[in-house]
Amino acid sequence: MNILESIQQQRRTLGILVDPEKLAIENFPAFAEAIQSSTSQLKIDLELGQIIFLIGGSTMENVDLDQWLNSFKKLTDFKTVLFPGSATQLSEHADGLLFLNLISGRNADYLIGQQVVAAKRLKLSNLEIVPTGYLLLDGGTTTAVQRVSQTEPLCQNNMDSIIDTAFAGKLMGNDLIYLEAGSGAETPVKTAIVREVSSAVDIPLIVGGGLRTIEEINDRFNAGARMVVIGTAIESDMNWKG
Repeated sequence: MNILESIQQQRRTLGILVDPEKLAIENFPAFAEAIQSSTSQLKIDLELGQIIFLIGGSTMENVDLDQWLNSFKKLTDFKTVLFPGSATQLSEHADGLLFLNLISGRNADYLIGQQVVAAKRLKLSNLEIVPTGYLLLDGGTTTAVQRVSQTEPLCQNNMDSIIDTAFAGKLMGNDLIYLEAGSGAETPVKTAIVREVSSAVDIPLIVGGGLRTIEEINDRFNAGARMVVIGTAIESDMNWKG
């Protein structure tokens, strides 16, 4: 089963976001030991259908991504999916790629510019490429995505704008919609937003940013998210179990 099909068919997918800039290859053994214990418990507590590693970051400078991925894939049987911050963050050593377009912003470079640059490398790619409409929502703090993309997040109180933007992303042909409050968000994407957007679009919804507890993650799944992403919680405590 490919990545998109697995997200469509599994009721609950957990995405664990790993930034190669923050996890050096020499720290892989400790990470692997900790993550094995954590994911076993998370599968039970969250009634997960699957776990996927998302690989990427907003800048990711001074990282040999091919070498990093080659080493990382030896640690796990979980699928590895690129979550790129730019067209430079591509590698054939992952299983797939979320082909992101930042539809919440109006910076043409992240709507189409980076995508055109990436297309030159992806024409002959063996990666499973999944078009993904990416919405940055205000999480109460300035995020790396906001700084790098030079775009403003959507206000979480403006439900109509968020729903209309997500629906436009679906009409543009995206296979997934990703609601992102940003790494370390003080205010995660509200469950009411997840519920309304999942009702408005008939494609799988991904939610991430600032989620730190089993209860918070469960709430987003119950509201209609097919995939929930955690990153900061794992970065802060590799033995995190919610």
